Amino acid sequence: MRAILLITLALAMILGGCSRHSISDKPPVHLVTNMDDQPKVKPQSESRFYADGLAMRAPVEGTVARGWLHADSSFFYRGIDDDGKYISVNPLTSQSRLEARGAERFGIYCVPCHATLGTGKSIMVEKKMPPPPSFHEERLRDSTDGYIFHVITDGLGNMPPYKYQIPPADRWAIIAHVRALQATQPVEANTTLESRQAAREKK
Repeated sequence: MRAILLITLALAMILGGCSRHSISDKPPVHLVTNMDDQPKVKPQSESRFYADGLAMRAPVEGTVARGWLHADSSFFYRGIDDDGKYISVNPLTSQSRLEARGAERFGIYCVPCHATLGTGKSIMVEKKMPPPPSFHEERLRDSTDGYIFHVITDGLGNMPPYKYQIPPADRWAIIAHVRALQATQPVEANTTLESRQAAREKK
């Protein structure tokens, strides 16, 4: 009896060793699959569940995604007043915290093109990107906060829109940082893209 038990144990160990190190194209056995294998719908795929055969569905009418309600649709989220004009003052008021957040976001999203001091002389310009204007030009110093918010949101010229990458509060924070930069740098003459391109090509 003891011999049979030893032989059975030995065979179990051998078979266990073989199954552990043997090569198989079959998936491993999962006693608890959890979420390893779950049904899903890929973009643009078809579905037999819906009458129109489309797997992708439009949002339910009247629903709004979290964070996109924008009940104040003009002042905070668009930078314009009730008359459709750009607001002149940043609606966020905690300046010290606002500028710190703005400096951080500015370093992430703006510095590659506008440079650390907002002069427009950035590494991207060195790589032949059309140079953006300096934030210290007189016309941009005189621009309202609402206008700058609009440019960040919807883009302008070669600058793409950042309304999806940067939340509204962070856009206002960036503007606060731009204003802080402007307070530390001398006023520059207004330029055009052509004149900035020509100045770069002379170097």
